[in-house]
Formats: sequence, C-alpha cells, structure tokens
Amino acid sequence: MGQAPAWRRAARLFTAPARTGEAAPLRGDLGFYLACLAFALPTALVSEFYGYRVWGNFATVAYGFGAAHSGYLLLAARRGRRPAGVLGSRWCGIAVVALLAMILPLALLVIRRLTGVDWLITPVSWAAQPEVWVIERSADLLLHHGTPYVDVTALGRPPVVNDYTPYGPVMAIFGLPRALFGGTPLTDALTDARWMFALAACACVLGTLKLLNRPRVPVGAAQLALACPLTALTWAVAGPDLAIVGLLVLSCALAATGRFAWSGLVLALVISAKLIVAPAAAVLAVLVLVRRGNGLDWAALGRFAAALVATTAAVHLPVYLVDPAAFVEHVFRFPLGMGVVRSPAASPLPGHLIAGTGPFGQVAAFVLVGAAAVAVLVWLVRRPPANGSGALLRTAVGLGALILLTPATRYGYLVYPLVLLGAHLTFRVAEVPAAPPAQRSATTSS
Repeated sequence: MGQAPAWRRAARLFTAPARTGEAAPLRGDLGFYLACLAFALPTALVSEFYGYRVWGNFATVAYGFGAAHSGYLLLAARRGRRPAGVLGSRWCGIAVVALLAMILPLALLVIRRLTGVDWLITPVSWAAQPEVWVIERSADLLLHHGTPYVDVTALGRPPVVNDYTPYGPVMAIFGLPRALFGGTPLTDALTDARWMFALAACACVLGTLKLLNRPRVPVGAAQLALACPLTALTWAVAGPDLAIVGLLVLSCALAATGRFAWSGLVLALVISAKLIVAPAAAVLAVLVLVRRGNGLDWAALGRFAAALVATTAAVHLPVYLVDPAAFVEHVFRFPLGMGVVRSPAASPLPGHLIAGTGPFGQVAAFVLVGAAAVAVLVWLVRRPPANGSGALLRTAVGLGALILLTPATRYGYLVYPLVLLGAHLTFRVAEVPAAPPAQRSATTSS
C-alpha cells in the first residue's frame, strides 16, 4: 500500500488519541479559537462600526495565535511530550486574547475617541458605541438636574434614539468620573466610562474569587467568560454589560456564602442599572430560602428581600420624583418599544425573526417568552438551586431564553449567559468539598 497523502497524515496528528490524555481538551481549545476566529475576521472586514473593525483586526491576530498554539500543544501531546514554560500552558492563548483583543484595542479606541466624533450619525467613525456616550451624559444630567433622563417631549425638535437613556439610575455612576474630572484630552482619556466598566468587572471577579476561597478557575470557564468574542468585543467598544454581569455574579457569591443582606443590596444595584437582569432576583431568592438544605430559611429570605427592596426604593424614588414622566419614558416605555421613538434593537435572533412574520408571529414570540418563563419557574420549584453554581446555571438559562425569544433584543446581550456559564463552572470547582487530611496524604504518597 502506498503512503497516505500529506494532508491525511497531518489530520491524523490532530485526531489520533494523545498519550498524555490531554487531547480532548486541546481539541476543544482548537475548536473554540477557530470559532472565535470565524467571528473576528468578518467583523474586521465588513462591520459598519469603526470600533468593531479595530477590535476585529486585533482579535483576528489573537484568536489566530490561540488556534495555532492549541494546534501546537495538540501535536506535542500526540507525540507524547509537553512543551516547557509558558508555551506549554493552555492559559497562554487566553492571556494573548486578554492583551490583544481586550486591553490594546480599548486603549487605542479611547485615544481615537479624543477626535470628538461620538455624536455624529456616522457609525464608521465611532470609537465607542452609543451606550458609552449616553451613560456619560446621564451622569452629567444627574449632577446638574437630579435625574439622568431628559424630557424628550420638550427638546424643541423631534427626539432621536440617542436622546434616550434606557438604563436605571445606577448606570449613571459609571459616567461620574468623566462628568466630574473630564474636560481635557488627558482627563477625558482617563475617565472614559469603559475604564470604569472594566474596573468594576475586574473588582467583581476578584471579590467573587475571594468569597469562594480562590478556587482553581477552569480553562473552559475562562474561555466562556473572558476570551469569547462577545466579552472581548464588549470590553473594547462598550462595557456596561460586563460590569452588570460581574455584579450579578458577585451577588450570587454573597448569597451562596451566607451574606444575604449584602447579596440583596448588590442585586438591587444590578437591577437598578439594567432591568434585563431582574429575573435573577427570583433565582437568588430561592437559593437564599433553601441554601441550608434542612428546611426553609425564611429569616434569611427576609434579610435578602428587605435589602433588595429598600435599596431599590432608595435608588429609584429620588430620580422618579424629579420627573416621573421622563423616568417611565426612558426606563420602561422605550425598551418595550412603546416610547416616542422606537428602540432600534433588532438582532436576527429567533424572537425577532418570529415576530417579523406578522401579527401572528408577534403573538407567538411573546407566547414563547411566557412559556420559557414558566418552564424556568417550574425548574426552580421542582429542583431549587442548593448552591451558587445551581443558581448561576438557572439564571444563565433563563436570561438566555429571554434574550433569544424577545422580539426586540441585541445579540450582544448573549454575553450574559456566556459569562454566567463560565462562573457556573468556577463555582462548581469551589463547591467540591476538600478531602480529609488523611486522604490527601494517602493520595500524595501514592
């Protein structure tokens, strides 16, 4: 028999089992980075947004390196050896993604933003997505008028989408540094709201890991929560969703470790920034109620609920009382598509595609959203989460279904379930009981 073609021999190196037992995760890494590359390259070439194209160029290099590095490790494993040093670690690809697809494009876009083209209706020139400008403006309005919301009926002109601030009052906090200290090129660059989102997200990660006694973070968890394109892209061009999901994970960690009042307070801040995460309140409430496993802890639930309600009221009431009509228009009517201007959120996800078929499709989409909500509630009742990982899994599924089936939504919101699933994997590691000292000694000696 003749020798097999070269391409087939090369393919066998990637598909044959490795002697070290590492082939399966390395193949998964290779598939992950190739899928990310398939997202990044078209983004660099055809996106309508300037920031997206800049990110796409950096990310193409980062994910290309990740794929090449995973292939290199897979070849080495197939040959029964493991490279030494940094290049021998699966974390190498994640570190390169963090540097090339997150930190560097953000720094470049922050500097590029100083050219002052934010408010022009020219997406090809935007160095930051509109939510960044809108949140910074809302902070300035809050400082000077006591509310982050403008009366769109009193502008003296027809309102446009960018007149709206479709967030809760807490979101304005991330724009306060620029409102207080901005005004020069240096201070504008240092107080860009994206830095505030990034710092908040990092602080939440560190706080969560400390609460969980610093567990070993699985590589797969880091890929889902950190290195996936939606996280990296959001970090570079926008950022608010990463701060919000970070606070949500922190709230879950507080609940899972018995800090119920603090969990309710942090969750109130999350909901008071972005209403999309409000369903998480039901999941965490059930976790708090059943966490001990030996009966329902109504006292803990009372502390959680009291902190949640009191903080929500304290945050919302002062702003609401300044201009109730503007508050309702921005926070509720606009996101629901009932405002003076319709929300442009319309990613080609199942809910939007179904609703686009006509009146029957619109009804069907809302019926599907209701059915998904009922299914998650049944899941909560029949199998309530007994730990943080269970709560994160249910929250990820619930938010994922809401995002996929709601008629007016954005595909970028899928960063929520992805990050929550990555956190779920890390919580699972933290929840594995430690082996007794005698068992650990026996294991070590063997």
